[in-house]
Amino acid sequence: MTAWHITGTDPARSVPVDLWVADGVFVDGPVADAVPIDGWVLPGFVDAHCHVGYSAQGAVDLDEAQNQLRLNLSAGVTAIRDCGSPVDTRSLTGRPDLPLLVRAGRHIARPKRYIRDLGVDLEDPADLVAEVGRQVAYGGGWVKLVGDWIDRDLGDLAPLWPAEVLTEAIALAHAGGARVTAHVFGEDALPDLLAAGIDCIEHGTGLTDETIAVMAENGVHLVPTLINIENFPSFADAATRFPAYAKHMRDLYARGDETVGHAIEAGVPVHAGTDAGGFIAHGRIADEVVSLVRVGLTPAQAMDAASWQAREWLDLPGWESGARADLVVYAADPAADLGVLGSPSLVMTSGEAR
Repeated sequence: MTAWHITGTDPARSVPVDLWVADGVFVDGPVADAVPIDGWVLPGFVDAHCHVGYSAQGAVDLDEAQNQLRLNLSAGVTAIRDCGSPVDTRSLTGRPDLPLLVRAGRHIARPKRYIRDLGVDLEDPADLVAEVGRQVAYGGGWVKLVGDWIDRDLGDLAPLWPAEVLTEAIALAHAGGARVTAHVFGEDALPDLLAAGIDCIEHGTGLTDETIAVMAENGVHLVPTLINIENFPSFADAATRFPAYAKHMRDLYARGDETVGHAIEAGVPVHAGTDAGGFIAHGRIADEVVSLVRVGLTPAQAMDAASWQAREWLDLPGWESGARADLVVYAADPAADLGVLGSPSLVMTSGEAR
């Protein structure tokens, strides 16, 4: 196995980098015959909202799921929080040649209240607690709820779960050592989810000053999936039978950047997630990092939120001695030119160039 000596600068934190790698892990150097590499070095990005095993055509087989992981890896992603998949990807976790994979099992939804065949549909909302228990056992530390979706009887977005059921279900997940996140587009589902102790909100386009304040106070994280929010106008255009929903989605889109900017200003921890797997192709993490700059982070802050801070949040290793040697090297400073992010000169997992 190749030994490496990695030097340069961390563009997210503007600190020097001097790392030694041997036998797939970071070690205290020097190491004889190490291959020298110099550049702008990050631990790699975390795609904090990704769907490995899912595509625009629906569920894929494990070979294609593996290809999705490799595509993300080539884009500089060394860790993924999979936010729900119809495919059992447990065999892809812990692979030295793939990004670290943190799984959330399957989405939990209700009939006709989410994308068909993607999640587990519960006829009775009271069954949420038991299903959360099953997903804690099946997942990899996270549970994914569908917090709101269009209610065809109302003709607009509406919550899926009663408040008391959410409180019991999230408490059960926490007791089992798992964290809980929720898909939420609109405003109405957020207060109950936050009161129930949710750990993270996905999308969050319906956040208000009040719910942002609760998130900031309670340390609830936000993954806004900005490149997927760009699809809201097309979602609205397709909803000709539901004019209230269409209007609502256009309104959420129009104020989406401002909403995320307010969350950042309030101190809500924000991370990069592409929502790849459905409407978004895998491997677009650079676009999401650039979008975080658009809503108020500096380039260095965006890279930090999408790499170091996300790894710390997900309890993933850094560059300490003995940790799996994952990193990405750039030939130029991405903080000065974010276009560099799309072309890493070296991507390493477990001490090997990939």
